[in-house]
Amino acid sequence: MTAKARDYEKLYRRFGASISDTYDCGRMCAPLNGGEPVCCTTGHAVPIVTNQEWKLLKKRSDLWSKFTPYDAATRAIVDDLPDNCRAVECKGAAACERQNRSLACRAFPFFPYFTKEKELVGMAYYWLFEDRCWVISNLHIVEQAYIEEFIASYEYLFSKDEDELEAFLEQSVSARRVFSRWNRPIPLIGRDGGYFKVLPKSGGKISPAKVSEFKPLGPFVSNKAYRDEIEIEGGDPKGKTLKPDWSIKDWWNHD
Repeated sequence: MTAKARDYEKLYRRFGASISDTYDCGRMCAPLNGGEPVCCTTGHAVPIVTNQEWKLLKKRSDLWSKFTPYDAATRAIVDDLPDNCRAVECKGAAACERQNRSLACRAFPFFPYFTKEKELVGMAYYWLFEDRCWVISNLHIVEQAYIEEFIASYEYLFSKDEDELEAFLEQSVSARRVFSRWNRPIPLIGRDGGYFKVLPKSGGKISPAKVSEFKPLGPFVSNKAYRDEIEIEGGDPKGKTLKPDWSIKDWWNHD
C-alpha cells in the first residue's frame, strides 16, 4: 500500500500551520548558513520525497527540481534511496511558495516518534541538526496548531502508506539507540501538547518533562557563542542576539 499523489494533496491542505506564529526560525539560523535557513538549502538538508509526492509537486509548481549531488556525501544520499523516493531541491527561501512546500519541509526539524510498542506518542527532532536549527533549542515556540496538524497528517499518511510507517518506526529505534549512546534523554513534544523525555538506556521509558529541561545546544547556548559562530561563518555578528524582537512578518512574506 503506497500513498498516491492525491493523498499528498490532501496532506498539503491539512498541514499548513507554521511552527510559530510569532518568530521565523529561519532568521535565527540563516546567519550560520550563508544567509539562508538551514532547512532551505541542500548544503545541510537534502529533501526526500516519494515518487508520488514528486508527481504532485511537478504538477503544482516549478518551485522544485531534481537534486544533483555535488560531493561524495550527497552522492551517497542519492544512491542509497529506495526506488520509490527521490532527492529534490527548491529555488530557495526567497522564492518559497508555502502552499507548495514538500511534506519534509512542513515537518522539519521533527519526525513522528513511535514507542517500542509502535504507538505514535509525539514529535521528536532530527538530532543531526542540533548545531544548526534554532527551533531544536527553543521547543517552547512550537504552536499547538502545528502539533495537531503534524500528528493528524502523519496518521493519515500512515493509513495510506506502510513503507512510510516502517521508515519512522526505524527512525524512532535509531533515536533511542543514539541518545542512549550519548546518555541523554530524547526530548518529545506530546501529540496532545506538553513535553516528555525518553530516558536513555531504559528500554524506551517515557517520563513527563519541563521544557526548561531541554537546554540550548551548539551555537545557541549563549549570545556570545551565537555571535562567535556567525563570525566563523564569515558573517557580521554585530547586534545579533538569541532573543529576537521581530515577528515572522518582518522576514519573508510566506503567508
